[in-house]
Amino acid sequence: MDEKSLLTPNEKGSNHCGLEDPPPMQALSRRSRRRRTTFILCIFTVLLAILYGCAASPGSVLLGQNVLQSDSTQLQVFQVYKPVASEPPHRVPGGGCNTELLLMRHEFGFSYGHPFVGNYVPPQCDFDTVIMTMTVTSKGRQFDRLALMFLGDTEVFRTSTAEPTPNGIIWTYVKDMSLYMALWAEPQKLIFDLGNLIDDTYTGLFDVTLTVVFSLRLHDIRTADVILPISARRSAEDSPSGFNIPADNATVTHVIPNDVSRAVVSISACGQSTEEFWYSHVLSSDIYTFNETTGPLYGHSPFREVQLFIDGKMAGVVWPFPIIFTGGIAPGFWRPIVGIDAFDLREPEIDITPFLPMLTDGQAHSFGISVVGLGDVKDGVAETSETVGSYWVVTGKIFIYLGGEATVNDSAMKRRSDSGPVILTKFGSNIAHEWQQNPSTGMNESLSYTVQISRSLSVTSPSSRWTQSLTFSNSASFSDQGRAQLIKQVTDTTSDSLDLMGAKDIVVSKITSSYPLEVYSAYRSNASGLEITASLSRGLQFSYQSDFSYYSPFTLVTGPSQFDATQFGKATYQSTPGTLRSTGDTTEVFKESSAGVTYDVRVRAVNGTVFQGYDPSPVFNQSTDQDGPLGRHSIKAMLGRGPGKNRP
Repeated sequence: MDEKSLLTPNEKGSNHCGLEDPPPMQALSRRSRRRRTTFILCIFTVLLAILYGCAASPGSVLLGQNVLQSDSTQLQVFQVYKPVASEPPHRVPGGGCNTELLLMRHEFGFSYGHPFVGNYVPPQCDFDTVIMTMTVTSKGRQFDRLALMFLGDTEVFRTSTAEPTPNGIIWTYVKDMSLYMALWAEPQKLIFDLGNLIDDTYTGLFDVTLTVVFSLRLHDIRTADVILPISARRSAEDSPSGFNIPADNATVTHVIPNDVSRAVVSISACGQSTEEFWYSHVLSSDIYTFNETTGPLYGHSPFREVQLFIDGKMAGVVWPFPIIFTGGIAPGFWRPIVGIDAFDLREPEIDITPFLPMLTDGQAHSFGISVVGLGDVKDGVAETSETVGSYWVVTGKIFIYLGGEATVNDSAMKRRSDSGPVILTKFGSNIAHEWQQNPSTGMNESLSYTVQISRSLSVTSPSSRWTQSLTFSNSASFSDQGRAQLIKQVTDTTSDSLDLMGAKDIVVSKITSSYPLEVYSAYRSNASGLEITASLSRGLQFSYQSDFSYYSPFTLVTGPSQFDATQFGKATYQSTPGTLRSTGDTTEVFKESSAGVTYDVRVRAVNGTVFQGYDPSPVFNQSTDQDGPLGRHSIKAMLGRGPGKNRP
């Protein structure tokens, strides 16, 4: 393979932390890849027969590749997800790619402010499919970390790490990156930001490998012609381009091409530090309820809304899915099954096509993102707050589709829409809270509250309409002077994008989603040590309908799809002088249907050993290191309340 199609390390990025430059990267030959593929398929087939003793039903597949170990000591951690086919299903046409490239091999040691930086050049062959594989190993003691991957100023992948063990961990995640074809087709600066800390206590490096397979599969799938970032745009400084809200003003300007048929914004947003456990927060008026025991609680309520504004007008909202990272609540939950979406944080989308008649005037227009909670409550009602705690990592992308019959380049249509689309929105809240005191001590013993929120939004132009309907309910209670908390939360959303240009309305996209969450946690802390007891039940369900074959940054597939993931379990954590112990029992029930294939699996893990279904025999034995040191060691770092500090 011509070396121009390889990723070459940038001088600054390659010398990060004194590490040596990555070795020269070569594409694998087709013959060697065929042999390797045949070998893997043989092992995979035998493994399925041994492990499950039964065949998958037509159109369905079972968990297999996610539970393999590299050796007898490393713990294989995994996210349950539908496997992605990395091999082309047919003979590659002449001039078409079937090439695997090494994008990055890098150790992230003391890497805050020192991302990996490299220069990507596309292969010299035709391709329409890009499949990326990430493999990570780590050993020692370390916090879970957030990582962002950028092509130039545009975020294309957000992931998080698992907490390592003394004997080491390994995981692999495969992702279809074809929706970013407009970026892969051009040379790019690759920036992978994984901020890590190394000292005498936290010794775990993260060794990350990224490989990409380029292939030509002759898909009849539409990808965006132009992708514009809503980001801090720091790639010229060899820096990542994520906004930190509320510290940053997350607003950019862009000039939109005039021959546009559709435009969609995807938003990637997750809470960190004091905002990691936002769903467990209290009303700002209640933050000192248990000051003598837990210390101040975090405020702005358990409700969060991510808002998109175009030229100062609300274009859409995202009500975030509560990501639980692998050190969250009780680490025993997440060994070896990590939380839903922990390795691939999906991006909800907002269709901004109704704004196109206004945006395609050749002038610069502003795109801004904000994150809000709830402000002060009066008579059971609250408006959104002007800010939240510190902090949210946020970026966005504008996917632009050019040409086609439904362009907005019609002068009559533009004259009717120069002032922008008609926007109607309604926000409602219903809030109640109460607390009880111990009459003899005067100390607060309990706190309970209910937060119910609704939002409707419609954005209409002569050619298209975008509507959203969302409801949120959080009922929570603290007992034992704040040491115990029970949360019951559910978020339901429906988003519709319609094309109004034909004889009848055409469904461009319709997404219905629900994510219930129930978490109980209690802690004890005294001179002899600390203890956490927790249980949870959580889920993510959505259905996606479309009359078109677009890649969706939210569903991670093309065309209609159904998704249903549920996790439930219990876990404990104990720390006494000289002893650390973590236990966990987690089950995940997962089903996803798309492209005519259904992936349906139930997995259970008990103290680091994976079980299939209710079979009492383990699928494989692992060195669990459940009694070893964990990354997060304080109650506040695990629960978002109580003694200690947040993770650095």
